[in-house]
Amino acid sequence: MNATDSKKLPDLSAVDLARLGGGALGYIREIVGDEVTRLLGERPRAIRGTKLFCLYHADGTPISVSGSLEAAIGSAAEHELMAMSVH
Repeated sequence: MNATDSKKLPDLSAVDLARLGGGALGYIREIVGDEVTRLLGERPRAIRGTKLFCLYHADGTPISVSGSLEAAIGSAAEHELMAMSVH
């Protein structure tokens, strides 16, 4: 497929993304410990290279970091979000 065959994707703002699913969608992405400080600031610490799971709001705002996928799914439920896994 080339550029002339593909359809242009709509441009969505952060507000549009946050409203996806009526504001009830989030996503979970695997991260490494090194990313925790970048995502959540200096206070949280994680061991370098540790595999973690971050729950994000649909607009990309990080909400929580968990040590397992199951815990991240639980965090989504606590925040009343339907979590989608992103690869």
